[in-house]
Amino acid sequence: MPRFEPNPDRRPSMVTGASSGIGAATAAVLAKAGHPVALGARRVEECEKVATAIREAGGEAFVHRLDVADPGCIKEFVGAATEAIGEIEILVSGAGDIDAAPVHELDSDRFARQIEVNLVGAHRLVSAVVPDMVRRRRGDVVFIGSDVVRAPRPRMGAYVPAKSGVEAMARAMQMELEGTGVRASIVRPGPTATGMGTTWDPAVIGAVLEDWNRWGFARHPYFLRASDLAAAVHQVVSAPRGVHYTIVELEPEAPLKD
Repeated sequence: MPRFEPNPDRRPSMVTGASSGIGAATAAVLAKAGHPVALGARRVEECEKVATAIREAGGEAFVHRLDVADPGCIKEFVGAATEAIGEIEILVSGAGDIDAAPVHELDSDRFARQIEVNLVGAHRLVSAVVPDMVRRRRGDVVFIGSDVVRAPRPRMGAYVPAKSGVEAMARAMQMELEGTGVRASIVRPGPTATGMGTTWDPAVIGAVLEDWNRWGFARHPYFLRASDLAAAVHQVVSAPRGVHYTIVELEPEAPLKD
């Protein structure tokens, strides 16, 4: 006899930060695997483009505006998604923002905004979705972390503590959810080619790269692709019942030496 009932083949999934980058790639991978996906982000029109591609490939996608800094918006998103695709079996918390500045140069409002989006927003999603998972005695919650938790980087004044908080919350949940059938996991990316940081002033980008290089980061020019992280998320949630990937870290492989 198996120790656990297997997960259903169709697992309604919710992906935040799904308008681009890791979130968009993850939504596409989950949909390709046969799971209906609810895509949430502030840029609804970009989510619709992702959803259209999913549908054209034969998948099922639902789009709804989501601002994780707005508690009412989260409630609306979760309710609409559940009505559209069913009770959520997989939650991928990937909504985030990054502001490049030293800790002492960040005013408190900018600092608080980073914590609000990256950490508090993730908790709001957890509180809205996980109780029903516990009631059903199964579910997967995947937090997109960051390798800045393991190796803090300069000029990430609010992002480092925010992502550290996300991963600490995930580890606490792993203990709290033990025996419930719900798995909380961390997928921790290293340097990844996404849209985050592309709107920074060139002078800011230069200062960031200079400091990173001085402290031994940015050792080579290769970055992970969003699809690499999406594949890792899919691997985590596809693990059979009885197996729990607690944390998976991905780093870009360096170019081959001459």
